[in-house]
Amino acid sequence: MPTIDPETVQGIRLQKLLAHSGLCSRRKAETLILEGRVSVNGTVVNALGTKADPAKDKVCLDGKQVPYTSNKKREYTYLAVNKPKGVVTTCSQKNAKIILDLVTVKQRVYPVGRLDKDSVGLVLLTDDGDLHNRLSHPSHDHEKEYLVYAARPVSDQDLTAMAKGMVIDGKKTRQARVRRVSENGFKIILKQGLNRQIRKMVGKTGNQVTMLKRIRMANIRLGSLAPGKWRHLTEKEVKTLRQ
Repeated sequence: MPTIDPETVQGIRLQKLLAHSGLCSRRKAETLILEGRVSVNGTVVNALGTKADPAKDKVCLDGKQVPYTSNKKREYTYLAVNKPKGVVTTCSQKNAKIILDLVTVKQRVYPVGRLDKDSVGLVLLTDDGDLHNRLSHPSHDHEKEYLVYAARPVSDQDLTAMAKGMVIDGKKTRQARVRRVSENGFKIILKQGLNRQIRKMVGKTGNQVTMLKRIRMANIRLGSLAPGKWRHLTEKEVKTLRQ
């Protein structure tokens, strides 16, 4: 029996369709497809290249039909949150306060990237799957800026080492911009987001992070937003994010 080449089917890639629906990010959609949780017209699909036409096909996630609205018609939600220490940057976790507990919007939004439980500062939330994917993928070179304080004084040599890149978990970090703010403190601008990257980099110098705050993502600054509070991004901020 001949197989169907997903690339020849007219329509929209399933991961893009799921992201546009506001149910999840495009990266999460890929995981859901590979897990066999997505079906098209009653048939489970687990190939990432598969397309569907939302005007003709019935696409379901876990047996429930996916609502779809094109980018041109849909109005998306964009939020900035000042995450306090102890809050988990995820959409669900048992026995833990999550980032979504801090916001009071009806739309189902998702965090852009992660900020570990012990860190504080800026987290962006949105239901715009395309922008979520754009901001999350390191190939787009979006900057993330952090204010960091260590337990002991940080030497100029240590700052230079972090700026040039260090090998953590078998992978060398990309070059960063680092600027001292005090004997124990510095600001660092990254264009990637490896797991607990800054904490591990500081650990490689024999020191330990005592406070880590994200103060900027791309053009969005934390500013005077109080811990635990959130705000909608302005139209100008969203427009700049898309550039």
